[in-house]
Amino acid sequence: MTSQIASPDRPRTIVAIGEILWDLLPTGPQFGGAPANFAWGAASLGQQATQVKLVSAVGMDRLGEQALDSLGDRSIDRSFVQRNQAATGTVDVHLDDRGQASYQFAEDSAWDHLAWNPELEQLVQTASAICFGTLAQRHPDSRATIARVLETAPPAAMKVCDLNLRAPHISKDVVLFSLQQAQLLKLNDEELEFLAELCDLAGAERELLQALAARYDLHGIALTRGSQGALLVEGQQIVECPAKSVPVVDTIGAGDSFTAAYLVGRLAGWPLTKIGDWASNVAAFVCTQAGATPELPARLRPSEFASAASQKADDER
Repeated sequence: MTSQIASPDRPRTIVAIGEILWDLLPTGPQFGGAPANFAWGAASLGQQATQVKLVSAVGMDRLGEQALDSLGDRSIDRSFVQRNQAATGTVDVHLDDRGQASYQFAEDSAWDHLAWNPELEQLVQTASAICFGTLAQRHPDSRATIARVLETAPPAAMKVCDLNLRAPHISKDVVLFSLQQAQLLKLNDEELEFLAELCDLAGAERELLQALAARYDLHGIALTRGSQGALLVEGQQIVECPAKSVPVVDTIGAGDSFTAAYLVGRLAGWPLTKIGDWASNVAAFVCTQAGATPELPARLRPSEFASAASQKADDER
């Protein structure tokens, strides 16, 4: 089920579709949105072997201009970021004493009105993977466009659903549609509880994940659990990924960076244990930084991390 690594002359194309917004933090606005955070992570981790295309929309306003500038600074292809008359998205972010974030999203934002067009259709035909979520489907306009993207994608394209449930923007119909479309699923422990109730599933954590995989023919599931680490499930293989002990500044974007590493590692054909270790290290580093898209250190680049992991394995033999 795992795709092979792309040849140097034909880099794989990862398409992220959904919201662009500004996280309004106590320390000031930070560029974000789960698909944008994911795109940054995939571009940073995939390096020359990966082209990352972000499909979203911003307004004809100052925040829209700043968002486009931020994308350029992060080496993300912004040519598929549309502009419309709605305001650029924002979200009020509240941090508790552990750095855990809660969110209040502005209504009727530019990303709610993603439009289908010939350029987007052509892009989708080149995709090696498409990452989407449920929040971006809260409005009928973007919901219809995301559905068309998924329906138009070539059979070989890996469809990755980052569930990203954000109250009050939770639709059971959207969640079920997304599960039916996905081959890979990323969710957190609270979202697993929601799915268990929605799908009338019972059992321990691992049993729930395997039941979801079987019901929706998922190739793999990544479950993040904060300080309890993560679980990766692929068929009968279950990999426990212990949490890394780090000083937490905030958790914004940590899950998105985990998703990026999970997908990039999987496309590269890495073993699941190595993918889990890499994704956990990437997410842990993001937690030590303010905001969702810090510059990653060289040790987390795939070649450096792979070399260090090999050396560690040799030392342990």
